[in-house]
Amino acid sequence: MAQGLSGRAQPREKQIVTLEIIKNMKALRVLAITAALLICQPVWSSEYDPHGPSGLDMAADLLIGRPVLLATTIVGSAIWLVALPFSALGGNIDESAEVLVKGPARATFVRCLGCSANTYQDKEAE
Repeated sequence: MAQGLSGRAQPREKQIVTLEIIKNMKALRVLAITAALLICQPVWSSEYDPHGPSGLDMAADLLIGRPVLLATTIVGSAIWLVALPFSALGGNIDESAEVLVKGPARATFVRCLGCSANTYQDKEAE
């Protein structure tokens, strides 16, 4: 029989369970450290850049953001069309059109290249 931390003999199964618990604790420690590092990251999306978006922002918006927003507009239009009879009965056609079609379409086609939705709205308010 194997000797445990307390010096007493432990059955083999209990020793294996103890080793598994230690392995799980290591994984939990790694997960906790990773979560702490992610929480400590600065919130870049809330920063305001008076010089406008960078070239990287514009490229990412063109290659990733706009296609995703275009797909969102298309899917939202289909959902709006299917839900139109129910919206008409509920009397909220304009609200559903704004959320499902107009909002994503505005973000896809009207927003400046590389601008986030927040900075676009801030520029509108000025």
